[in-house]
Amino acid sequence: MVGRYGDGWKIRVHAAPERGRANEEVVSLLAETLGVTPRDLRVVAGHTARDKIVELDRLTREEAERRLSSGEEHA
Repeated sequence: MVGRYGDGWKIRVHAAPERGRANEEVVSLLAETLGVTPRDLRVVAGHTARDKIVELDRLTREEAERRLSSGEEHA
C-alpha cells in the first residue's frame, strides 16, 4: 500500500499488466491488508486500465478505510 490518492487509494504492485496478473496482485494485496479472502474482492472497472474500481464484501466502507489507513506505508 502506498496511501491516499484523492478519494481513492494508491497501490503499487510489481506484476506486469499482462493476462490479469496485475489485477490478481491488486486483489491479493488488498485482501491481505484488509484481512479478508481474495474472493471477497473483485475488480469491477478498469480491468485493463491503470485506475481500477474494486468491490468489497463483508466490510463497511468505514472499516475498510480504517484497515487501509493502518496498512499505509509512511515514507
